[in-house]
Amino acid sequence: MIGELSAKNYSPVRIANSIVQSKLFSRAIILVIVCAGVLVGIQTFPEMETRWAPLLNALDTIILGIFTIEILLKMTAKAPKPWLFFNNGWNVFDFIIVAVCFLPFGGGYVAVLRLFRLLRVLRLITAIPRLQVIVSGLMRSLPSMVYVSILIFILFYVYAVVGVILFRENDPIHFGDLWTSLLSLFRVVTLEDWTDVMYIQIYGSEGYAGYNQSTAGMDITSKAQPLIGAAYFVSFVMLGTMIMLNLLIGIVVNGMDEAQKEVADRQLHELLKRNDDQGIATLERDECIMVLRNQLQEVMDKLDHLGDHSTKT
Repeated sequence: MIGELSAKNYSPVRIANSIVQSKLFSRAIILVIVCAGVLVGIQTFPEMETRWAPLLNALDTIILGIFTIEILLKMTAKAPKPWLFFNNGWNVFDFIIVAVCFLPFGGGYVAVLRLFRLLRVLRLITAIPRLQVIVSGLMRSLPSMVYVSILIFILFYVYAVVGVILFRENDPIHFGDLWTSLLSLFRVVTLEDWTDVMYIQIYGSEGYAGYNQSTAGMDITSKAQPLIGAAYFVSFVMLGTMIMLNLLIGIVVNGMDEAQKEVADRQLHELLKRNDDQGIATLERDECIMVLRNQLQEVMDKLDHLGDHSTKT
């Protein structure tokens, strides 16, 4: 009986699972990923690459070997169904990056190999759970961001056409045609010296020397439009910068909140499904508290919503 329990506790699957779930292993992988990124950066210096080529190649081989061992350990932890490793999209991402580095690139394809080596830095996203939440939140926000981006484009297009009609004669550098006007509005919405563009329209091209390029040979008719110029740019900054861009930020924050709740739900589900002898002790105490706190907050929000609904009825 004791022998069976000992064999069970020290089985390869259990050992691999304990290694993969340990914080020391995660921190070691993060350190290796950072070293891989530094190594690729060093290889961009021709002198250092030529001088230290054998050492750099050896370090790259060691890093690739560590990443391979990491994937093998994670697949072993999923035994007797190692293919469950690929159910996680982040694991698929890691596997592709590592697998491509084993392809026999040569000649003109060396740059492609280096590019995939550089992509190994992106594995920091898979190694740090907080970064996964941020990326997942951004991905969740994409559908809503598409519609907001369409709304922003409509705003840009309308203001660009109006800008060409109103300011082309006075300022052909910034509003000479539709494409130039769109680019100028992008400069304005990012608040990059946008007041210079506005003052040229308010005081006229002769009254305000705010150009950052030569106007020689251009057919410019100075025309001061103080009221129209101020109203045009102030309204565009209010709509484009202070409303639209903040709306995008709000969508991203909401997506991250949903991603955080999804992570908490998944952690709690794994916690409840775990039927080994250690039980809740297999997770860190802080992680358990975070999971249960998030679940409690979600239940409280639903109760508040039901209470508000019953009050209204």
